[in-house]
Amino acid sequence: MGRSRIRLAGLALAAGLAASSSFAQQTTRIRGPIAAVDGAVLTVKAGEAGDVKVRLAENAAVYAAVKASLADIKPGVFIGVGATPQADGSQRAIQITIFAESLRGTGEGHRPWDRPNSTMTNATVDTMVAGVNGQEITIKYKGGEKKIIVGPEAVIRAYVEGSRDELKPGANVSIFNAKRAPDGVFEAARITVGRDGLVP
Repeated sequence: MGRSRIRLAGLALAAGLAASSSFAQQTTRIRGPIAAVDGAVLTVKAGEAGDVKVRLAENAAVYAAVKASLADIKPGVFIGVGATPQADGSQRAIQITIFAESLRGTGEGHRPWDRPNSTMTNATVDTMVAGVNGQEITIKYKGGEKKIIVGPEAVIRAYVEGSRDELKPGANVSIFNAKRAPDGVFEAARITVGRDGLVP
């Protein structure tokens, strides 16, 4: 084999390794009801993606999404707020998630959300006051703060410690940062399951 062929073979091998490495590092969010459970592998009906297999890590953390209310939101609590920006710079809440203490700091900050013209802010509750348009909550994160208007239409839920026993066919689950392995099965270190029919 000539030097040029050896070089081409080497480049092809390097490209192949890079591609497989990139493939292995792909991450995504998976949501939907569990269709089947086989040991640590779940089959999830992930909407348009169809049935997706997810392998839970041995020490995977399981959280349960439960219904909550405005009374559960207090100063010092870490929350995630999906909201619509208002003309005065405030954010009108669409959905509020109260995080378990073990999840404090997860995704902290302010950024666009996965819905049109909306934002997501993960931050700590600072103050709460009654306003004309609803409860006004000031939340603070590293580098900034936001005023959140919470009207009666806002959906409020909480993430609490869950159990693998809750991962049964029919239960709705949500998995962030699922990593796709070379065999096509996604791997997850954390999973949230909706309790009492809730969709996380």
